[in-house]
Amino acid sequence: MAGGAAYPGHVVFSKILRAGEGKILRRLNKIADAVESLADETADLTDAELRARTDEFKERLAEGETLDQLLPEAFAVVREAATRTLGQRHFRVQIMGGAALHLGNIAEMRTGEGKTLTGVLPAYLNGLTGQGVHVVTVNDYLAKRDAEWMGRVHRFLGLSVGVILSGERPAQRREQYACDITYGTNNEFGFDYLRDNMAWNKADLVQRGHHFAVVDEVDSILIDEARTPLIISGPAGDPAMHRWYTEFARLAPVMQRDVHYEVEEGKRTVAITEEGVEFVEDQIGIENLYEAANTPLISFLNNALKAKELYHRDQQYIVSNGEVLIVDEFTGRVLSGRRYNEGMHQAIEAKERVQIKDENQTLATITLQNYFRLYEKLSGMTGTAQTEAAELSQTYGLGVVPIPTNRPMVREDRSDVIYKTEQAKFDAVIDDIAERHEAGQPMLIGTASVEKSEVLSKLLLQRGIKHEVLNAKNHAREAHIVAQAGRLGAVTVATNMAGRGTDIQLGGNPDFIADEQLRARGLSPAGTPEEYEAAWDSALEKAREQVGAEHEEVTEAGGLYVLGTERHESRRIDNQLRGRSGRQGDPGESRFYLSLGDDLMRRFNGPMLESMMTTLRVPDDQPIESKMVSRAILSAQTQVEQQNFEVRKDVLKYDEVLNRQRTVIYAERRKVLDGQDLHVQVRAMVDEVVSAYVDGATEMGYAEDWDLEQLWTGLKALYPVGLDRDELIDRVADGDQAALTADVLKSELLDDVHRAYEEREAALGAEVMRELERRVLLSVLDRKWREHLYEMDYLRAGIHLRAMANRDPVVEYQREGYDMFMSMLDGIKEESVGFLFNLEVKTKEQQDAEARATQAEAEAKALAAAQQGTARVRARQGAAAQAAAAQAAAAAPAPAAPAAAPPARQALAEPPLAESAPAAPAAAQPAPAPAQPAPAPAPVEPVPAPVEPAPAPVEGDGVAPVAEPVPAARRTGTARRGRHAAPEALAPAAPEADEPVPAGTGPELSVTGLDDPHRSDQLSYSAPSLDASPRESGRVKAAKSATVTGTKEPARNAPCPCGSGKKYKVCHGAPSRA
Repeated sequence: MAGGAAYPGHVVFSKILRAGEGKILRRLNKIADAVESLADETADLTDAELRARTDEFKERLAEGETLDQLLPEAFAVVREAATRTLGQRHFRVQIMGGAALHLGNIAEMRTGEGKTLTGVLPAYLNGLTGQGVHVVTVNDYLAKRDAEWMGRVHRFLGLSVGVILSGERPAQRREQYACDITYGTNNEFGFDYLRDNMAWNKADLVQRGHHFAVVDEVDSILIDEARTPLIISGPAGDPAMHRWYTEFARLAPVMQRDVHYEVEEGKRTVAITEEGVEFVEDQIGIENLYEAANTPLISFLNNALKAKELYHRDQQYIVSNGEVLIVDEFTGRVLSGRRYNEGMHQAIEAKERVQIKDENQTLATITLQNYFRLYEKLSGMTGTAQTEAAELSQTYGLGVVPIPTNRPMVREDRSDVIYKTEQAKFDAVIDDIAERHEAGQPMLIGTASVEKSEVLSKLLLQRGIKHEVLNAKNHAREAHIVAQAGRLGAVTVATNMAGRGTDIQLGGNPDFIADEQLRARGLSPAGTPEEYEAAWDSALEKAREQVGAEHEEVTEAGGLYVLGTERHESRRIDNQLRGRSGRQGDPGESRFYLSLGDDLMRRFNGPMLESMMTTLRVPDDQPIESKMVSRAILSAQTQVEQQNFEVRKDVLKYDEVLNRQRTVIYAERRKVLDGQDLHVQVRAMVDEVVSAYVDGATEMGYAEDWDLEQLWTGLKALYPVGLDRDELIDRVADGDQAALTADVLKSELLDDVHRAYEEREAALGAEVMRELERRVLLSVLDRKWREHLYEMDYLRAGIHLRAMANRDPVVEYQREGYDMFMSMLDGIKEESVGFLFNLEVKTKEQQDAEARATQAEAEAKALAAAQQGTARVRARQGAAAQAAAAQAAAAAPAPAAPAAAPPARQALAEPPLAESAPAAPAAAQPAPAPAQPAPAPAPVEPVPAPVEPAPAPVEGDGVAPVAEPVPAARRTGTARRGRHAAPEALAPAAPEADEPVPAGTGPELSVTGLDDPHRSDQLSYSAPSLDASPRESGRVKAAKSATVTGTKEPARNAPCPCGSGKKYKVCHGAPSRA
């Protein structure tokens, strides 16, 4: 890694690694010679003959040949296929790079050397095995682009190509993973692995193993993002706690930096001062922030201050449509669906005054280091890996092989210039851009954040310079912007998004232009492959003619000029930006403009440089160029790289503990999913649990002192004990408990539990019992593993305090983590046995029978209610008729009344026909509608949101929905449905077409008392905070400064080092206040 002074061991190790480069390159040259010797022979083959070579290779593999033996011929075939489909032929150096990848190395290839095309060679060769090849990219755009673009070569040769994109359904993913070669991002591959280990049926698994992976931009994925564990979470928050996020978001702006709290930007941490603690206690009305009841508030306070000082809008995140979206610090892209954990995201939401979403509980997690070490063979390519060669070798066992360039690089890298103020820097940048733009030279201007890119864009608009902006807010136009960035007079302002995976060609990108023209005609390589291929050659020829003329003009103007407005904390990121220029021998130029206000300079060495510039009386608009500046920048980057390396090592050390535990749990889980006969395993589990109960009751004292009553009480809660305690003592010990031995007692109880298990199986049936065993083990294992992850997180949060007692935190974490893991395994066994004996189980047939009975009862009640209502209506109508008749009789002397009375009396005396029917009356209110009396668990009236049947299978859940009674209004169909009847959409819907209920997974059961599988739409995927020690709270920070060796007096409000939990000022620090 960087920095010889900081890493003497790394320097020595790097020299040892480089010592073998010559030998590897000689081997790669021999392979390239062998491939090139087959060029003429392969070129003579027809398209059909070329495709037939794939089947031939597969047959030879099946007969015992190795991939290494097939390599020259396979590479020659791919080279020819690429020439025919893409119009691009692999250079010799690309063949060398492909061979290095196949051999499990990292190929370091400069920008524009064709890494994407190089990756096709090992992907095809290893795809012949049928075990699956994963090509890993840094974002969805590149995954989709490469799958379509390079997929044309693979499809031409008869291999299938898939792509994994965010938002795809499991059935789609399963189909893509079944392909010979699958493209996708590191996050999608990692999350699919975790989701597979949360599945409840084998049919729900999407991945099919980890055979071979080619990682594009390998240093970004395996180094930069290795600090970020992948975390799948489920809802587990208390909305009532949201008020504390809001409360501390109110307090944070009025708290003063360096008075109430201190900030270490280099380590990305905050620490509360004594004054800050007292201020918060006064504001929220508590006496002691550090007493047990108030300790949860500390994390709210820390997160609010971090949100204020370390997380800035349009830098670490953006706000879009009322939602806080994370921006990747290395790529500048939005991480859709990802959230900071540990309450950090909620604190930012409170700060931005958007809706605060619930905090989640970790369900599954893995670091990228441990995920990629699952692959049998791993390789990668990048333009900047040599500086990290030692770490890549130590962590992943990967060697770095520098591949020569196809043509000499002639780019001119100018020295950095530094200004005193940011305003002066931007003024100089605008002047430089304007001058070169007038000459027609294309420019790529790199910025460190979305915010800075927009500031620079406004300045360019003020000068009337037409330009494009590429950042996280308009990433959808990325392909178009990059394709035009090398054209005459083009000005492109970009964040780090333009630093990786992009190829800026002078004069424009002919492949992109041809592809864009074909897509405008409705053709695509995936949708209409035959028509697309037929039209490709002519479209590409026209695009090349268009680009060729402009290429000459751009070359005369000096090629692409890369202007960096700020140094990144990693030299590799700077080199990636510079590497956009000077591809394939093209001319180019690069320079960085800096200021003392830049983040990197402010965090490291800024005060020293500012003091020097002030002493020398350097004007604000006067730049300086000197070796001292270069050394200061190198020193600052080295310090950051050193910190990041330590963080990655720290993350890996702690995750190694969890990784060993995760491997055990996931292996046991996979046995269950693979359908292995669990009967023997479960019987052994039963024996082990009962034996443990007996051992616990008999390990102390003599036999007459054993508390057998307590043992029987515990066992009865576990299973239906059939042994009578007194009868057992009479039978095996002649009525004397003192003569009873532990072995005899254990043997008798084991026989009894075996009897109970056989009776349980006989009552349920063998098939149902096997399914119950499977369901119970999965449910209990998942729940206990979730609880264990939470406990391990809690342990990790406070493990640094062990350093106060001169103990190694990692060793303590390993020891206590092991004890917790063994306790979890015991808990899994005990709970599983208890559930197997005590859960209420209903088969599908029993559910249907109960549903029919409930439905019939509901219909009978509805009919009886309707008939009773009709009888009441008739009685009231009869009484009314009699009253009317009496009134008519009393009014008989009136001569005109009899003529009008008969029609009225007739209308009142005879009820309408419709009211006499048992159906719900249209006008009579007392008669209830038939749907109302039905005791359905869910309401039948329409609701705004789509209604799903509550117990429906989720992601292959083997549970059939419990049948609900269906009201008459919904059963009678369209013919009898009234104007306000419930719509058909409310009826239980069948599973979606791409989410089939797996077949062959055992009988469908309803098991009361087990956890249901987590719905996929309730899961979230989070990125932890970027802190060096993300779980180190202000309390831990204060505790670290407490007196341990007698060299420093603790802060009065810090917890006392004695461990009492009290403040130092009221514990051992009390005398010091006198």
